[in-house]
Amino acid sequence: MQQPDLQILATLRETDRDRYLACLLSPPEKRHSLAALYAFYAEIARVRDVIHEPLPGEIRLQWWRDILANEQSDGAGHPLAGALLRCIREHRLPVAVLQNMIDARIFDLYDDPMQDRSALEGYAGETASALIQLSSLILDPEKAPNSAEAAGHAGVAQTIAGLLLLLPIHSRRGQVYLPAELLSATGLDRETWLAGSDADAIGRAVRAFCGLGRDHLAEARKGAKSISARNFSAFIPVALAEPVFDRAEAAGAQILRHPMQPPQWQRQWRMWRASRRRQF
Repeated sequence: MQQPDLQILATLRETDRDRYLACLLSPPEKRHSLAALYAFYAEIARVRDVIHEPLPGEIRLQWWRDILANEQSDGAGHPLAGALLRCIREHRLPVAVLQNMIDARIFDLYDDPMQDRSALEGYAGETASALIQLSSLILDPEKAPNSAEAAGHAGVAQTIAGLLLLLPIHSRRGQVYLPAELLSATGLDRETWLAGSDADAIGRAVRAFCGLGRDHLAEARKGAKSISARNFSAFIPVALAEPVFDRAEAAGAQILRHPMQPPQWQRQWRMWRASRRRQF
């Protein structure tokens, strides 16, 4: 692996430890490309964390759009941009999918409500699901289309698990990713959810959100046979979703105040086991 690729891998280790491990569990000749793709994904996912105002956040996302739109660009001296562009050209990745991924992240910069289930699934489809499918195009492009539906469901399950883990942070910011229709069905709205005063209703909403994640995880598992052996590396992080649902359902309303990320060793063990058994 060349030195710039080692730098990108080190960046990924700092910004997304789980996908860093998934990268290490992938075929060695694919790691440089996966590291670039995953590090880019982590970069645009954490814009709200490092830039707290929407307009500067949009400017940063626009910079990535401009890089992708310029067919002559070599990354403008930016190591991650350069690695991503090499990955795109080496594997002929669809730039439009990456641009849609960037556009979806605009939602993260604001505190607008997630209106309904379709909006949530669309957000997940353009982010986590797209990432799985792009990873599959790197790993086994000929058979990647076969597992597109499984990738779609897996990405939604993964997104819901990730949002559950981030609930304390999002609540402090005033962000609500749970669909408004789900909140309404459990006797809540955005304001009462953020107030955190109705523990019973919040517990019902959390369980309903977990149920939605479990539904998509079950559908992804039904399609597991469509995933080629070489493409399974793209799905390894999905193995972390079910333990999150278990913990969230047990925590109920306490999830808004207490982080519940499983220990790193447990996450690593689950991903390693998933890679060995080809089960998530």
